[in-house]
Amino acid sequence: MLEEIVDLSPDVRLGQLFAQLGFLGEDQTGRSLGNIDVEQLLAVLYRHREELAARRTHPAPQPSPSAVAISTTQQPSSIGGNG
Repeated sequence: MLEEIVDLSPDVRLGQLFAQLGFLGEDQTGRSLGNIDVEQLLAVLYRHREELAARRTHPAPQPSPSAVAISTTQQPSSIGGNG
């Protein structure tokens, strides 16, 4: 199961994966990763795998470049109290 999850998210390091599983485990069970039993951990893994696979088949839409506003002007600094 872990191999499948790693294959679905190759840019995620092992430590990051365990952190994600910890957050997901707490969300789904109310218990930390070290305190959930094997069946609960497997449920977390299966759900995470399903979510990753769904993202691959239906990626989230990206905003168009015209929808992203980027400010290129700098505001004067008010640090120093001379204003």
